[in-house]
Amino acid sequence: MIKLNDYLYDGETIFRILQKYIDDLEEKALATHNQIDLVHCSFLETIYELLEHNEFLTSQSQRIREFYKYMVVEYPYLAFTFKGRIKSIIRAEEKFNRYIVDFIYDYYKMYHHFPALQEIKEKLSCFRDLLAYRIVISLPKCHLQEGQDREEEEIKLLYEIANKLPSFLENQGFTIVKANTTGRECSELLDMSLWTTYRDYVYEPTAAGYRSLHLTLFDDMAKCHVEVQLRTKSMDDSAEIGVSNHLRYVESQEQQKNRRVEIPEGECIYFDEAYERVVSLEDIELSKLDVNMFTAVNNSLINDGCGLFRGRQILPFEHLSRFQNGLVD
Repeated sequence: MIKLNDYLYDGETIFRILQKYIDDLEEKALATHNQIDLVHCSFLETIYELLEHNEFLTSQSQRIREFYKYMVVEYPYLAFTFKGRIKSIIRAEEKFNRYIVDFIYDYYKMYHHFPALQEIKEKLSCFRDLLAYRIVISLPKCHLQEGQDREEEEIKLLYEIANKLPSFLENQGFTIVKANTTGRECSELLDMSLWTTYRDYVYEPTAAGYRSLHLTLFDDMAKCHVEVQLRTKSMDDSAEIGVSNHLRYVESQEQQKNRRVEIPEGECIYFDEAYERVVSLEDIELSKLDVNMFTAVNNSLINDGCGLFRGRQILPFEHLSRFQNGLVD
């Protein structure tokens, strides 16, 4: 079968790798009448276009920056960063195939038969985080009043900012997209009118301990979806270098192994191919890759200059608090 791993060892550029992978995958999909691989090709083409035709990012990042400028005025005592990225090719490919594995497995467990082709295709239409922006805030200790708990005060501020963000961005040419909040609850600190807007992983963390607020938008000017994540610094540390990052990885690998056992090879070709692609990417040794503008000593020491593994950075803004009066009005 055709998988991304096979194209990462010839010293090619990201664009050449994607184009070869798309061409070969499409050729095989047409020959075998595999409609899921055709959806897969469309997904990869979207990533290619984001990387190649990114002129719209100037306009988009400037409109996001307006909220940054607003926060500089409204919250001068806070330290905060605004970051933007195009999802890495490896992570995007892994996520696409993981969606297939998870959906088919969950469907099979519930109904004891495999989903129809159209149901799988519909499930794969929900990718809205290829472009994402992250707002991370921190309240310096010098601004805490006696008796205040830093984490508690940061969370209050996080929700306060979250309550203001949607209407602000609507005025900047974004449309709010309703979130799938089935079975999830939101904090009372979040305005009730926004309970169907945010996915609140702060109030209800994932099993791995991941915490963040997620907001999905549609950019009416660029005609694409965008995700905005809001976190405190401690939440960001946990997600990026802490326990929730490690647990998510371990949990993912265990889930994949269990699902392979419960759905034997040969039962469903779409599950088989997606599963093999996910496992191949999880087992990849980054130091052996030969991709232009990418270098890795091992799977931890990485210099990713092309967005292969860490994603393509598109917006770095930061504001560091200068006030040292210890009082927050």
